[in-house]
Amino acid sequence: MSTSLFDIVLEYIDLIFLLFSSILFCLFVFMGYFSTRSSIHYKNKNSFGDLSKVMASPIAPSITIIAPAYNESLTIVENIRSLLSLKYVNYEVMVVNDGSKDDTLQKMIEAYDLVKIEKEIDPNWKSKPIRGIYKSTQLSFSKLTIIDKENGGKSDAINTGVFLSESRYVGCIDVDCLLRPDALLHVVKAFSQRTKKRVIAVGGVIRVANSCKISGGTLEEIRLPKSWLARFQLLEYTRSFLIGRMAWGRIDSLLIISGAFGFFDREIALAIGGYDTGTVGEDMEMVFRMRRYMHERKEPYTIEYIPDSLCWTEVPEDLKILVNQRDRWARGNLETLYKHKDMLFNSRFGRLGLISYPYWFFYEWLAPLLEFFGFFTIIYFWYLGIINWDFFIALTAAIYVFSITFSFYAILWDVFTYNEYKKTKDILLLLFCAIIEPVTFHPILVFSAVRGNYKKLFRVNSGWGSQVRKGFAKAA
Repeated sequence: MSTSLFDIVLEYIDLIFLLFSSILFCLFVFMGYFSTRSSIHYKNKNSFGDLSKVMASPIAPSITIIAPAYNESLTIVENIRSLLSLKYVNYEVMVVNDGSKDDTLQKMIEAYDLVKIEKEIDPNWKSKPIRGIYKSTQLSFSKLTIIDKENGGKSDAINTGVFLSESRYVGCIDVDCLLRPDALLHVVKAFSQRTKKRVIAVGGVIRVANSCKISGGTLEEIRLPKSWLARFQLLEYTRSFLIGRMAWGRIDSLLIISGAFGFFDREIALAIGGYDTGTVGEDMEMVFRMRRYMHERKEPYTIEYIPDSLCWTEVPEDLKILVNQRDRWARGNLETLYKHKDMLFNSRFGRLGLISYPYWFFYEWLAPLLEFFGFFTIIYFWYLGIINWDFFIALTAAIYVFSITFSFYAILWDVFTYNEYKKTKDILLLLFCAIIEPVTFHPILVFSAVRGNYKKLFRVNSGWGSQVRKGFAKAA
């Protein structure tokens, strides 16, 4: 290869990186704009109206909260107590014990005076065998139902709950999550306020509960996590949920609802066959199929997003567990994108095919891979002595400053709108996290994404993995 041709190739590489970065900059600016508009609109729209009337109404829509549990003996009793204290009339808490190997089931039986009941089950329903259905002998726990089944994974456990539920709506949450007492009131309002479009799903913000004061299944005091790893995740969650997903919800193009807090129209969920048990990214894949189902039938629909802090969860404080979690997310992302690859730039799916899917493809999937291989490319170019240092330093500085600015905006906008962390020290610590995140926490996420893609592309056997929880009692 001649020197001139080699120089041309290098110029094209520089141009590609500049173009890719510029497009991402523009996307994030638009996301900030749309999320701000959406937050203002939501707060104005919900500044009036008495939700307690919904709570007291005997004809309030029925909801079943489905919480799959696997080896959750450390927190299961307290978490169920939290779910049973929600301020709503017509709801059921259905905990699906997915073949736990510890004493999760026994703890529930003892704490809530459970006895096995008889219930007819369709033998053709595709899920792992159900070993027993339990109800409490105490009237105060009448809303609680426990399903004990053989292990089949989270998706299989949720599908069992969706099938056995008789409610209009089903909510799929992680059993370790704590919901705000009025959470279901906001969910019902989101399902009910649309008239021209059918609301098929409702999602919301996930907040970090690590180090918060929690007693009796109730969040008593919000505290900044003591673990730096949890603080970085708090920053990431703030950026992702309050800015990213809020913006996609604004243009009705949201493609993912977190498995920790997602509610669905049960009729549509059953029509598409429930969750896909063959993927580890079941929450994202579920939304894809629900949207496809409605698009193919040309029925007007929408997915609502709630920015209120309704759900609090424990995030990993162990590096290995965090990497395994993000590895799994990357595999689930790739599985879903590949399964629905015909949506890419497909005008038949409207803005989903022309905007949402391309964003997930190029940013959520491709960007971490480009970062990873770009790092080694820079080292190789440096070794050859052909790196354009002026361009490299300028582009790196621009990306670094932009990422910090975007994180600062997310933190300060959160303070302005919801103000969960009121201490000046906490805000300053989060701002400091934003400054060092690009060179400390972000490389961990890139490595996790690359590892997850490697496992999926080269068929390395890897399932869900395990997440050892500290438990809210210790966190308090």
